[in-house]
Amino acid sequence: MATDHIRYDVLVRDAMLGVLRRVLTDAAEHGLPGEHHFFITFLSTADGVKLSPRLLAQYPEEMTVILQHQFWDLTVTEDRFEVGLSFGGIPERLVIPFNSIKSFSDPAAPFGLQFEPSDAATETSAANLPAVAPPAPVAAAPAAPAAAETKDEPAKPSEGAEVVRLDRFRKK
Repeated sequence: MATDHIRYDVLVRDAMLGVLRRVLTDAAEHGLPGEHHFFITFLSTADGVKLSPRLLAQYPEEMTVILQHQFWDLTVTEDRFEVGLSFGGIPERLVIPFNSIKSFSDPAAPFGLQFEPSDAATETSAANLPAVAPPAPVAAAPAAPAAAETKDEPAKPSEGAEVVRLDRFRKK
């Protein structure tokens, strides 16, 4: 097989992460427009992820958060995003590096991105970011652990939010 000297996989991955970064930056600056909301699944033990010990015990491998109604202080940098969410009425600050993200979807679009680790990508990428599968439309919310639900207006941590189990929304 021919050697890929251009590294299209890295170029595509970087472009997809650019889309994710841009969408989160716009949400941080302007809120979520219309019915848009995001499901973000990430590896809870990846380097740079910061979760409380309580959440890490509850989600030892991966976790999905929903940015929809009640989130606050969404901050996006080149390599990660940080957000305030409430779980069981307890406010939490999560730090989620982009290299820990497994999937992103916006069911209102519908739009989704799947990120998959790749040894080749981590060896050559200065940022050690995951390889990306091509975008695929998402018709429904992905199956994942419980997550905090959010809204357009940032809530204060003292207000709390209801923890919503995704199972509640699945068709039976």
